[in-house]
Amino acid sequence: MAKEKYTVSALKYRPNSWDTIIGQQNIATTLKQAIDSDQLAQAYLFCGPRGVGKTSTARLFAKAINLKHDPKLTDFTYNIYELDAASNNQVDDIRNLNDQVRIPPQKGLYKVYIIDEVHMLSQSAFNAFLKTLEEPPPHAIFILATTEKHKIIPTILSRCQVYDFHRISISDTVLHLESIAKKEGVKVESEALHVIAEKADGALRDALSCFDLMVNFTSGNITYSEVVKNLNILDYDYYFKFTDFIKENLIHDSLLLFSEIIAKGFDGRLFLNGLASHFRNLMVSKDDRTIKILDHTKETINKFMIQAKDFENEFITDLLTLVNEADSLYKTSQNQRLHVEILIMKLCSKGVLKKKSKFLDAPIVSPSQNEKTDVEPVLKDNSSIGNKIPAVNIPEVKKTTYEIPKSEIIRPKTSLSIKKRSAAASITGIRKKINEDLNAEIKDSEVKVAEKSEFTQNKLEEKWLEFAEIKKKEGKIGLFTTLNKQKPKLNKDFSITFIIDSEVQKMEFQTQNQFLLDFLRLELKNGQIKLNLEITKSDSPKLTQLTSRERFFQMADKNPDLHTFKEKFDLDIEF
Repeated sequence: MAKEKYTVSALKYRPNSWDTIIGQQNIATTLKQAIDSDQLAQAYLFCGPRGVGKTSTARLFAKAINLKHDPKLTDFTYNIYELDAASNNQVDDIRNLNDQVRIPPQKGLYKVYIIDEVHMLSQSAFNAFLKTLEEPPPHAIFILATTEKHKIIPTILSRCQVYDFHRISISDTVLHLESIAKKEGVKVESEALHVIAEKADGALRDALSCFDLMVNFTSGNITYSEVVKNLNILDYDYYFKFTDFIKENLIHDSLLLFSEIIAKGFDGRLFLNGLASHFRNLMVSKDDRTIKILDHTKETINKFMIQAKDFENEFITDLLTLVNEADSLYKTSQNQRLHVEILIMKLCSKGVLKKKSKFLDAPIVSPSQNEKTDVEPVLKDNSSIGNKIPAVNIPEVKKTTYEIPKSEIIRPKTSLSIKKRSAAASITGIRKKINEDLNAEIKDSEVKVAEKSEFTQNKLEEKWLEFAEIKKKEGKIGLFTTLNKQKPKLNKDFSITFIIDSEVQKMEFQTQNQFLLDFLRLELKNGQIKLNLEITKSDSPKLTQLTSRERFFQMADKNPDLHTFKEKFDLDIEF
């Protein structure tokens, strides 16, 4: 007995009836009703992506047109003529077609001409075909198929009934593959078929080709792991792991994971696209109303739902924004791997930015007047106080030099690494952003002290200079110079008056204003301390008589945007 010849699934299971058309039921119903009601147009245009059933539908339609009037017709008398415009795209080819069109059919009522890849016709061929398409013989029907509708000249489009074929959904593809696997006796995992359907990207023919490949590779037992391995697909688990690393701020683990992905042959662009899709799926999973649009198995959807609970909507949106910006700049990057690794660092650091740094290891917060507490404050000098002051635990502060670790220093969020800036960003927008971030940080850093101890002018100057030295160690030379230029003046109500040179200098000083107050209140044990800034009014000397710093501030008085740029890019003035 002769062995049956092998036929690929794309041909073996090609639609042979209206019921077997996958994913285009609306088009199939419309064409079927047109035949039943004898309302046939002279020309049809089927357009859509590859592998979605345009040619198969055209053949079914052409066959059904003549079978409607004569069910006894055989395959040789269907009067169907196919022309591949990709290889027959010259004027002479269209002229030969026009000559054939004039001849009426020997059997049946219609001659149906299917022209595939019609967009490949030359301009002169289109012009030669135009007259025939405009006034065809009553027995001729044209079915044009194309993947690039925009290349068809408008005069052709206006003479055709246009049917737009859409990509076949993942669910429809999976159902079709399951039915074929059942007929062929192939064992498959549902998750594996989902991966194949996603790989096909809406093209059923591609999905069937991948299915045949996996049948041969696995000997009829298709598993998820084998599909991922053989089709060179990045596993979902990588994105789930990476998202967990982002949550925990594990930069080095994330970099190692990305290195593993690169070692397997995947490029950075594929990783970026997959990561963006993963974050999108997380956002969709956060609401029961949108979760139904996820085309995944129940197990995968549950994973998305569990992981989505750890992230706020705003946080996911920020992650998506960073990934999309990186994707848009990927092609032009000189070092694409480094480009992706920088993105990874930004994503992992995003969780840290959500946690506000504090000025002290344990901030001192005074309870409201209506609250009662039995906790006594612990003072650094162990001095006795007659009345107990209600307060929460006050950490012991060393009497030595007041140093703030750099990791605990709160700076305005002015670094370019926090958020990508457009080259066309306006100066006004930058300044507004600085002020918003500055106000938010100052509000969060405020420290309240319940004491009201007396202190002298000398003590104030001592602590003032001590704070200036701290700023010097932090690299803020400009602020250090400003603090040392004038002496603070102590008033009777514990307010401090400090004289500065200009409005622009005031803006620079205000970036550390609250930190200075917190420092003085804690060191001088007085929560009533306030700071008033006054601007001196004097005749401006010539620029040639000024220092570099004074020259900068005088120019910044005329153009405040200079100061904005200095703060935005965290620049220091050379003295």
